[in-house]
Amino acid sequence: MVPRVGLIPRAAISRRYVQKVIGSAYSSLNKDVDAPLVSHLMERGLLANVTSPNLEEELKAGKKIKLYLGADPTASSLHVGNMVPLMVLLHFFVRGHNPIALVGGATGEVGDPSGRTTERQAIANQVRANNIESIHSQMKVFLERGKEYAFQKGFEQEGTAEFLNNADWWRNVTMLGFLGTYGRHIRVSQMLGRDSIKSRLNSEQGIGFNEFTYQVLQAYDFWHLYSNHECQLQIGGNDQWGNITAGIDLISRLRKDPKKEAYGATVPLLTTPSGEKFGKSAGNAVWLDSKLTKPYDLYQYFVKSPDSVVETYLKMFTFISLEEIKQIISQHGQDESLRYAQRRLATEVTDLVHGAGAGQRAELISGFLFPSPGSSMSATVTNEDILRAFEIEGLAIEANRNEVVGQPWKSVLSNVLGISRSEAGRLLKGGGVYYGRQNVQVTNGSNVEESMVDGNLFVIRTGKSSYSIVKLL
Repeated sequence: MVPRVGLIPRAAISRRYVQKVIGSAYSSLNKDVDAPLVSHLMERGLLANVTSPNLEEELKAGKKIKLYLGADPTASSLHVGNMVPLMVLLHFFVRGHNPIALVGGATGEVGDPSGRTTERQAIANQVRANNIESIHSQMKVFLERGKEYAFQKGFEQEGTAEFLNNADWWRNVTMLGFLGTYGRHIRVSQMLGRDSIKSRLNSEQGIGFNEFTYQVLQAYDFWHLYSNHECQLQIGGNDQWGNITAGIDLISRLRKDPKKEAYGATVPLLTTPSGEKFGKSAGNAVWLDSKLTKPYDLYQYFVKSPDSVVETYLKMFTFISLEEIKQIISQHGQDESLRYAQRRLATEVTDLVHGAGAGQRAELISGFLFPSPGSSMSATVTNEDILRAFEIEGLAIEANRNEVVGQPWKSVLSNVLGISRSEAGRLLKGGGVYYGRQNVQVTNGSNVEESMVDGNLFVIRTGKSSYSIVKLL
C-alpha cells in the first residue's frame, strides 16, 4: 500500500513537491532504484555489451561517473530508435551520474559509415547548424522530462547534465598537428579489421577516406572528453562498438593515470517482428519532436506493438519496476484482445517524451476514436474533456455551421480541412473519407448530422489514420 500523505494548504503545493512526495511514496516499493546499474540495464535489455566488468565494480563502490552519448546532426529531430541509448543515459542521470549529450557538429560533416551500406548525403551548413540547435534542445527536454517521469517512479537523485558540440574543439585542431601528436597511436590494421569498414571495403561502392577516418575522429572525441571533462564511459549502438573501442584504445595509450579506466557500453539495435527498423511507421520515422510526430501518433505507434515484444518494450522504454511489469504481462495474458499492456506502454512512453498528462490525453483520444471494452474511457469524461484533449494535440478544427450542415461532402472537406475541391473529389471517389466514431464511409447519401456529438462535434477521417474532430460554431 502506498503511504498516505497528510493534507497541506493547496497554495503551498508545487509540482516539484508533488512529484517528490509521489516518488518518495513509491521508492520503498521499487527495488530497481538500488539495483546494481549495469546488471539492471542488462536485465531490462538496454545494454548489449560492456567493455569491462570493472565498470560495474566502480559503480557498486558508489562512484559517480561522467558518461556521454553522441548524435550527429543528420536530421532536425531524434526519432524513437534513438530512445534506446537515451534511456541508458537517463537511467544513469536519475541515479546521480553526470551525462554529456554530444552533438557532432564536426563529425557530422564527415559521416559515420557504421550500419550503412552507402555513403550519407552531404548536408548544407545552415541546415546542419539548425539541426545542431534542435537536437541539443531536444536532448535537454528529454532529460528534464525523463527526470520528472523517473521521480514519480521513486528515483530521487539527479546528476548534472552537459550539452556539448565537438566542433568547439575540432576547429582548433590542425591536420598536421593531429597526425603528429595522435597518428602514431592509431593502428591502420585495427581500423581495417572493424566490421563497419570491412563490409564497405567488400561492397561494390567501397568507402571514401572521409568515412574511413570517422572512427579516428570519434576516438579523439572520447579522448578529449576523458582528458578535459573526466568522462569515463561512452554509450552507443551495437554498430558503434568498433568506434568506441578505438577511443578506449587511444585513451589507454595516452592516459597518465592507469587506474582511471575508460569504458564503453553498447545498446541493442532493435527491429520490429516484421523486420522493419524500429522507430519507423509505414516507412516513415516516428520523431520525438511533437511538431513532426504528434504525441497522439507516438502513442499510436506503441499501442500497436505486437504481443511478442510488448514486455521487452515495457522494460526498455519505461521506468515501471520489473516486478510490476510481470504483473502487467500477467493481467494482459488474461485477455490479450484488450491490449492492456500495450495501452500502459503507450501511455508511459508518451508521458516520458512529452511530459506528464500527454499519455492520458492520447489515451482519451484513442478511447474516443476506437471505443472498446478495454478502453479506459470513464463515464465522468465529458465532451469538453475530449475536445480539450484534441485541441492540445492540434487535432481539433473549428468550422462555421453553415459551412458544414447541409453542404455536399466535397464542400465540407474543402471548408473544414482546407484542401482543394479537386483533392476532396479524389478522396471521395477513392472511398477514403469516413465520418463518425464508427468510421462510416462517406457515400452520396451520407449526412454529417447523423454522426454529431451533442449537435456540435463530429469526427472525420481521411486515409487510414488521419483523424480530426470538428467543432461547429
